[in-house]
Amino acid sequence: MPPLRNDRLLRALRREPVDRTPVWIMRQAGRYLPEYRATRERAGSFLNLMRSPELATEVTLQPLARFDLDAAILFSDILTIPDALGLGLHFVEGEGPRFARPVRSRADIDALRPPDIERALPYVFDTVRMLRRELAGRVPLIGFAGSPWTLACYMVEGGGSDDFRLIKGLSYTDPAALHRLLALLAESVADYLTAQAAAGAQALMLFDTWGGVLSTPGYREFSLAYQARVTELLKSRPATRQLPLIVFTKGAGRWLAEQAQIGCAALGVDWTQELGDVRQATGGRVALQGNLDPIALFGPPERIRAEVARILQSYGAGPGHVFNLGHGVLQQTDPDHVAVLVDAVHELSAPYHA
Repeated sequence: MPPLRNDRLLRALRREPVDRTPVWIMRQAGRYLPEYRATRERAGSFLNLMRSPELATEVTLQPLARFDLDAAILFSDILTIPDALGLGLHFVEGEGPRFARPVRSRADIDALRPPDIERALPYVFDTVRMLRRELAGRVPLIGFAGSPWTLACYMVEGGGSDDFRLIKGLSYTDPAALHRLLALLAESVADYLTAQAAAGAQALMLFDTWGGVLSTPGYREFSLAYQARVTELLKSRPATRQLPLIVFTKGAGRWLAEQAQIGCAALGVDWTQELGDVRQATGGRVALQGNLDPIALFGPPERIRAEVARILQSYGAGPGHVFNLGHGVLQQTDPDHVAVLVDAVHELSAPYHA
């Protein structure tokens, strides 16, 4: 593979000096881009798009053609592992992901067997390899997975949920069964990220989208413990032990200091926290990624620049900051406003690295 020409992201994740703050955007390849919508229409369905290495590569690269981003992130979905477990993943228009065979009982959980990740999901790893060739060292490629808790949420609920009654109920009625499911998922997530790394991913991210719905004791027991297990497994494997891992729990502000102790390289931070406060609370043990409110991109360009300046000032001088949104970019976002954001980060961050 060609040498990496822009290693700003990797250096920031290792808390090494950079010339300016790197920036990428969660869901940067997505429905806010007209070119993505055109490719999605050509594919016929989201699953067809995700399962085609050629089309997934095309949409991964689309935002890099528009914006001066410092990373690419694999186009895929966090629900590939439950799909590999045979739960019958499908997408309902206007409703999102659904599983034909949700996991609702101890018997359902006991019937699950760890998937052969490379055999079940070859299209993911083919996409990673294709992307590394196409990127040709321009920027690093981020691979990702859903956290065990978040995957379990979808598997037990059968899709998205407003109240997570079924999985939270299981945590009270049969916690041992839930732990069995989470342990299986932690191994599978680690295997999945390891295979992405072996195919060429240069950084990894764990998305814990639904950890924030738990109580503090529940978060520690059912989410954080299994983030730590995934991290431990990755650190034990040659393909992944040197790769930086970003862990992001939406709504985890009150737990970030604990999360910083699991051994990951970086924490994602949502927009409800001040980066300077988080930097102090975590004691500089990890890099921080974030944390612009995605809705800020609906404001005028001067307000976007002001928000970028505020966040950069909050983090302060020195390395260890990756600029991002506090969650994924919304589909109604004007791409021109994303360009304002990216350019503002690069322009306004330089003095913090002088």
